[in-house]
Amino acid sequence: MEKAYLVGWASSRRPVVAGRTSDVEEMLQELHELAISAGARVVGSTLQHSPKPDPATLVGRGKVEAVHAAARAAGAGVLIFDHDLTPSQLRNLEQALGLKVIDRTQLILDIFARRARTREGKLQVELAQLNYLLPRLAGRGTLLSRLGGGIGTRGPGEQQLEFDRRRLRSRIAKLTQAIDRVRSQRALHRARRRQQRFLTVSLVGYTNAGKSTLFNTLTRASVTTSPRLFATLDPTVRAFKLESGRPVLLSDTVGFIRKSPPHLVAAFRATLEELEDADLILHVTDASDPRRAEQDAAVEGLLESLGVGAAPRLHVWNKIDLLQPAELKRLDAGSDNEAKCAAVSAITGEGLESLLHLIDRDLSADPVIEVQFELSAADGERLAMLHHLGNVLSTDFEDDRVLVRVRVRASVRDRLQVLFQQGVKAPAER
Repeated sequence: MEKAYLVGWASSRRPVVAGRTSDVEEMLQELHELAISAGARVVGSTLQHSPKPDPATLVGRGKVEAVHAAARAAGAGVLIFDHDLTPSQLRNLEQALGLKVIDRTQLILDIFARRARTREGKLQVELAQLNYLLPRLAGRGTLLSRLGGGIGTRGPGEQQLEFDRRRLRSRIAKLTQAIDRVRSQRALHRARRRQQRFLTVSLVGYTNAGKSTLFNTLTRASVTTSPRLFATLDPTVRAFKLESGRPVLLSDTVGFIRKSPPHLVAAFRATLEELEDADLILHVTDASDPRRAEQDAAVEGLLESLGVGAAPRLHVWNKIDLLQPAELKRLDAGSDNEAKCAAVSAITGEGLESLLHLIDRDLSADPVIEVQFELSAADGERLAMLHHLGNVLSTDFEDDRVLVRVRVRASVRDRLQVLFQQGVKAPAER
């Protein structure tokens, strides 16, 4: 097990609230958990406060010397910085410390690489890793490039570096094409589900909030669960029935995290696009975690960046079995909208009946109905729109008009009614 020494940086200009753990200390604790998830044994940590980050080493020359001594004394083989390091900072730190240096992004990418199991997951992780590595090639001389040649000449070392860059760009292009094919396949699957009018519910939340355990409990599946961060990478979809008897497709997604690597979010967009078509999003929070407010804010920020911030949502407070009665009471009192919240324990089953009732209620807010549209026989564009947005049951041609019976959500019917600017008959409601 590799021994790791952790290094954090914080601005000394930020006010410190007495008696409260600072955000930076919380992030350093999270880095500790990430390192353990990556298979490391943490042997020490330090936090540097300064007015602004040092452009050469992040923490400054004096702190680098102190970190070097402490890491050597602890027998550390790798230094992990809770900050994204620039290529020059990474190179300078490795030269000064004589140890392997990685930053927060590289650590998270390593965890994802260890956990990816499906071809899709591996493709997405590799793309994120290569996009991270490309601008840092020049600083990784001993790994991918043998720098050499005389001053002012185009020696073999520079040629090797350029070759490595071309090789990485070529591989990135191939991975991007492969992931685009995955996105197309997922889009087809979503289109089929829309046509068959499957109701879909997606679980989102911070890593280790208990999403997979809740998923297993609701669907009686056996998705891998673990107290380590990012136990779930590959999306899983299973069906279960609501109290009303309606079948629902539930999807489990990768956990979010603060300071998410942008390359990773971009690479996993093919997977996260599943959220765009969800009829309901369950935002799962670990109610027992003192950092839950910051974690929820990170999840909300990522949902906004994915364009699904306004999607219908239920907030699920999970792990209430770990709370004292007074803490649970404060949690209920602090909920902004009790009608949009559920307190559950995926382990014990407490509160699940209430959660299922809320899911059934919210999915009923936009029922699927049968409606009939009267179109011109030559209006192929509107007919194609009906096929795209609903499940066409019958198409009857009468002279120069066509009667189309289709199953759509009530909200879609209303939108189409405005677009078509014509009457819509509703013969039946389902």
